[in-house]
Amino acid sequence: MSTPSSSPAHGFTVADFDFHLPEDLIAQHPAAERSASRLLDGRRTAPVDRIFRDLPGLLEPGDLLVFNDTQVVKARIFGEKASGGKLELLIERVLLPHEATDGSGNEVVGHLRVSKKPLPGGRLHLAGGLKGGGFDAVFIGRWPDEQGQLFRLRLEGTAGEDPYALMERHGHVPLPPYITHGDTEDDARRYQTVFARVPGAVAAPTAALHFDEGVLAALEARGVQRANVTLHVGAGTFAPMKTERIADHVMHRERYAIPPATVQAMADCKARGGQVVAVGTTTVRTLESWARSGELQGDTDIFITPGFQFQVVDRLITNFHLPKSTLMMLVSAFAGYDHIMALYRHAVAQRYRFFSYGDAMLLERSTQIQ
Repeated sequence: MSTPSSSPAHGFTVADFDFHLPEDLIAQHPAAERSASRLLDGRRTAPVDRIFRDLPGLLEPGDLLVFNDTQVVKARIFGEKASGGKLELLIERVLLPHEATDGSGNEVVGHLRVSKKPLPGGRLHLAGGLKGGGFDAVFIGRWPDEQGQLFRLRLEGTAGEDPYALMERHGHVPLPPYITHGDTEDDARRYQTVFARVPGAVAAPTAALHFDEGVLAALEARGVQRANVTLHVGAGTFAPMKTERIADHVMHRERYAIPPATVQAMADCKARGGQVVAVGTTTVRTLESWARSGELQGDTDIFITPGFQFQVVDRLITNFHLPKSTLMMLVSAFAGYDHIMALYRHAVAQRYRFFSYGDAMLLERSTQIQ
């Protein structure tokens, strides 16, 4: 299902969400310890520089932290066509049996980087192919329709392995395009939250990467409650906007699910006067999609821009986002455009680390209409 945005951006253009970022502030590796990252406390007019492990003292007993428990899969796989031409496949999602052309659980859709796209029925040899210890994929067509940007394939392993097992054995961690090194064992561990549970994401919910067992224990001792949602982050989160008018942008779709227990936890939090604290923009998009549709699971392409009326989230923990991105628009809608741009100027001046392996911010929902 698809949830519409509110009226987009109230006169803003994509260029309004640009900012200067020195290249050396783009974090290529995580901090030595998860909770040793810096935390920019942006709840007030004047920002305060903190360390992430300070977070428990910034929340109140009875507040509710909502995490995205998606698990990043090794979705980047290299291979070749029958002709020998090299290719790279980034699996965006594993189709459910009822979505597959043959009712199986072996069909996937993804991005295909290759010199010439195969014809329907064409066979791709991935990770060495069936004869080389890998597996094959049969090209079916485009997805979700003939004009779709993604490609549908049926995976064929040797031992009845499902797509998740094939990715785990043969794939690579799908690091973001601005991280310049190949994936390592450290990336397999650190580009994953400590509570990842449901496989399906091709990008990490990065605000949650800062949480370690020590911070989680301190939050529990503080009386801060926890709940989970699942949104499988897609590669579209890194896609640049190609329109100048925000209203012309079409958001990518992502699959989400919210347990009934989380809905109850949020109602209990509001009833006792606590605040719902979303860990990451993916959690915001999940909760606000549910608030508008009432659907506990489905697909969302919600586009949150200035002027959006939040119904659920009171506070937000988030990393720093790409210039001119939809996520810059989301945080501006949440905390106020002028405030966000001031926080980003402060972060650059104080040499915070940016993007997936970078530092974090704590934001309060603005009461002003943007």
